Amino acid sequence: MLLNTENTNYSFGSLQSILKTGLLDIGATEISRMESVLILGVAGGSVVQTLVNDFSFSKNITGVELDSEIIHIANSYFGLDKIPNFKCVIADAEKFVQSDTSHYDLIIIDIFKDTEMPEFLFQDSFISNSKQLLNNNGYILFNTMHLNRNSKNTIEKYLTHFDSNSYSKKVLKNVERYNDIIIIKRFKT
Repeated sequence: MLLNTENTNYSFGSLQSILKTGLLDIGATEISRMESVLILGVAGGSVVQTLVNDFSFSKNITGVELDSEIIHIANSYFGLDKIPNFKCVIADAEKFVQSDTSHYDLIIIDIFKDTEMPEFLFQDSFISNSKQLLNNNGYILFNTMHLNRNSKNTIEKYLTHFDSNSYSKKVLKNVERYNDIIIIKRFKT
């Protein structure tokens, strides 16, 4: 079963494969040492299922999703509410990262409005707030889509927010054709 819109896959199918590619790049050993994961943009919960089923992740997973109806669908059709270590917060991700005081070993950013990435994802305040939520030796896994030159420039600009003295940066290009996966690791300070 898939969760799709007219123009794109929202959960399971190719999206699950895209995020799993990023998780595999981080590696099962790194993921097994993690205590907490934050997912910004839950949709049907395929990345939650991937973490639990493919990586045996049993620690805390917090998901933030703006659309409560999508979570209702995820609970009804994909059993998202049956995952004991998953907690869903119905909230705007931009506001959530502004006010949350927790820290995470992995932050997965997977937010789209159909095929568009919302502008706030690339604003200084969102990036700064996300970085403050990240533990030392933690990762940001950011699913991006490049359908035109402008989105590629936006992705390149995003990377400039992470200096080489404190972060390592990697981009997995053309995953499932139109997606680039950005993987940022914060060094221990």
